[in-house]
Amino acid sequence: MKELVEYMAKALVDKPEQVMVKETVGETVTLLEITTAPDDVGKVIGREGRIANSIRAITNAAAAKQNKRVSVEILSDDKGGNHGGKAEQQFS
Repeated sequence: MKELVEYMAKALVDKPEQVMVKETVGETVTLLEITTAPDDVGKVIGREGRIANSIRAITNAAAAKQNKRVSVEILSDDKGGNHGGKAEQQFS
């Protein structure tokens, strides 16, 4: 699942080398956090969140085939290297 999200995010942005996907496996849900360069966050979210929702729909469909639950979060990487503010968050 992580590789799928990373592939989609890198295809959307101008700086694919700065895209990182962190996978955290919980008891009931797997959390995938997409971190991008600050300039690329809008490209991953899209107008009115349409691209972000499409990424979530694709990952949820892939997870359903494996009887798993996935949540995708989009973050921006600030200049300090820490995870910046959450650009958008949704738990499914």
